Amino acid sequence: MLRAVFLDVDFTLIYPGPTFRGEGYQAFCARHGIAVDPTRFERAVVRAAVVLDSIQDELYNDDLFIRYTRRIIEGMGGSGDALDTCAREIYAEWAADRHFELYEDVSPALVRLKAMGLRIGLISNSHRRLSSFQSHFELDGLIAAAISSSEHGFMKPHESIFRAAMDAVEAAPHESLMVGDSIRHDIDGALAVGMAAVFLHRESGTHPAESRLAERGVPTIKSLAELPALVTSRLKPRA
Repeated sequence: MLRAVFLDVDFTLIYPGPTFRGEGYQAFCARHGIAVDPTRFERAVVRAAVVLDSIQDELYNDDLFIRYTRRIIEGMGGSGDALDTCAREIYAEWAADRHFELYEDVSPALVRLKAMGLRIGLISNSHRRLSSFQSHFELDGLIAAAISSSEHGFMKPHESIFRAAMDAVEAAPHESLMVGDSIRHDIDGALAVGMAAVFLHRESGTHPAESRLAERGVPTIKSLAELPALVTSRLKPRA
C-alpha cells in the first residue's frame, strides 16, 4: 500500500521566469561588465549540464552550482575577472521564489493526492528554503515534509536524503513513490533505496529513455495531472 508521494521541486513543480532565461542572464552579466549573447543561452545550459552530471560524492557544495552557472555564462560568450562574482549573484538569486512560476497542474494534483490520504513530501537538490516556498506558492497544508540538499548535506541520488524524507513522514520504501524530472537524481536514487518512481517528462515528444524506464517498472508522464490516476490504478494506495 502506498503511504507517501515525494516530488522534486525545480522543473517538476516550478519553472524559471524571465530572470533565469537568456535576457535575464544578460542583465546579470551587464551589471558586472560582462557581454553575453542571450540567443546562446539554451545551448549553454545543455553544455553546462556536464558539471552537475560529474558529481561523485553527492555532498552539497555551493561551488558546484557556481561552477555550473559560470559555465553557462562562458557558453554565452562571457569572459573576464568578474565571472565568479556574477555567477555567485545568479546562484544566490536562484533561491528566491519570486523568480519562478508554479506549473498549472501542481496545485490540483497535490490536492487530489492529499484527498486520497497520501502524505506529500518534497526533496530538492537546491538551497531554496522550502518552508517559504510553500507559503509563496500557496501550498501550505498540502506538504507533510520538505527536505533540501543544502540543509540535509547530501544531494540526490544519495540514499540518505531519500531515507530522511521517508522518516519525516513515517513511510517505508515500499510505501513510497518519487516523482521527478531527472533520471539520475530522482529515478535512479529512488529505485536504489526501494521506492517506486515516476518520471516526469514535460517536453514534447518521447524521451529517449522512456522504454528503458518502462522495463524497470517506471512509467513516464507528461503532466502531474496524470499522477493521481496513475497512483490509483498502478500503485494501489490505502483508502
